[in-house]
Amino acid sequence: MKVRTLERTQIVRRPVTETFKFFCEPRNLQRLTPACLYFRFLEPPPEVMHPGTAIHYQIRLYGVPVHWRTRIEIVEPPNKFVDVQEKGPYALWRHSHIFKDIGGGATEMKDRVEYALPLGPLGEVAYYLFVARSLAQIFEFRERKLEEILGT
Repeated sequence: MKVRTLERTQIVRRPVTETFKFFCEPRNLQRLTPACLYFRFLEPPPEVMHPGTAIHYQIRLYGVPVHWRTRIEIVEPPNKFVDVQEKGPYALWRHSHIFKDIGGGATEMKDRVEYALPLGPLGEVAYYLFVARSLAQIFEFRERKLEEILGT
């Protein structure tokens, strides 16, 4: 299983506590997901995130419905939280969200996703054909949407 890492950094023109709070509200996940993925919660999302919190939702990948269950592994307000896929399309998905106060009421937000595809060689072909590009597009959408919502 080949583990890959995707990293993104974005400056958010909001204080670190406000930025952290926005990302810790599970309902905002839907707001930051492209409409083409048809994101919907399968269970009402929790109001508060803490270690052990589960978030169960469905997306559509290339027209195929995919159930995804995420478990919150670490919450360290206002600096970090980590979610891991318990069920979903990846063999491994561990997403670290890291927030740093950079002064002037602004926050540096870093995403670090460690992931691996299932299906051995077929997963590798899928990675090169569309997974890498799709992940980049999803995170680019999220960056633009966050700018729209929080004015980064």
